[in-house]
Amino acid sequence: MPKSPSSSAQAAREVVARRLRDLRKGAGLTVTELADRCGWHHAKTSRIENALTAPSTKDIRAWTTACGARDQEDDLVAQSLHAESMYTEWRHKIRSGLKQLQDSAAQFFHETQLFRVYSSSLVPGLLQSEGYAAGVLGISANFRELPVDDSAEAARARVDRSRVIHEPGHRFVLVVEEAALHYRVTDEEAMAAQLGYLLTVGALPQVSLGIIPSATRERSQWPRETFHVYDDKLVSVELVSAQVRITQPSEIALYLKAFEQLRSMAVYGADARALILRAIEALN
Repeated sequence: MPKSPSSSAQAAREVVARRLRDLRKGAGLTVTELADRCGWHHAKTSRIENALTAPSTKDIRAWTTACGARDQEDDLVAQSLHAESMYTEWRHKIRSGLKQLQDSAAQFFHETQLFRVYSSSLVPGLLQSEGYAAGVLGISANFRELPVDDSAEAARARVDRSRVIHEPGHRFVLVVEEAALHYRVTDEEAMAAQLGYLLTVGALPQVSLGIIPSATRERSQWPRETFHVYDDKLVSVELVSAQVRITQPSEIALYLKAFEQLRSMAVYGADARALILRAIEALN
């Protein structure tokens, strides 16, 4: 796994690396001596201790055995697996198809009470119509050269998953850049249906839909990467190559601060509907 762009994921990996280094030093072993006991090149030991290479479960078991610290083995394995789960490459997540990726989050959505979403480039998945979702997922399938394009089935699964928006016990605060309303990720008919759906779903009492006008003056935040905040426990950031899951409280607080500043620049109600209607008119 490449070095994560998320300081949360990297910090978690570095904690594991430090613990392993402390075990080696506590056992009085040099880098080379530990490598000899584990049966690998000393450069691998250095890469693990500097958090450049993630240790496998087998590596950790060999390391703790070499240091006479088998009692710490299970805890280190669990901690390492948690660190690696923070950064997941899309090629691994979509291995079973795009539909499976949508289905895998359904239960988590039901358990989340407060959804906060900022999107600079697309209509958020929670508010996507089936035609628009098919366009978005079709682009993704083509870009990632999937052997089987199940984007149509995945779009239906995304819409099914999004029915959580009509269930009691959930609140949705969504902020979208105006430009996202104009990016044509599907044909004109599907774009019109998507924008029309925004007018409907944006009026639901449990939904707060804000749109940041492109002409906003004196922005307190420039357009950021798309991110989702689930309750106050998890931030998910979508990159080109991977999904980053952030659980470190200090970083979640930064994303919430950015979200509130972005939200304060948005317009709501009639003003937001006017921007959506303008985007519909621009389709002609």
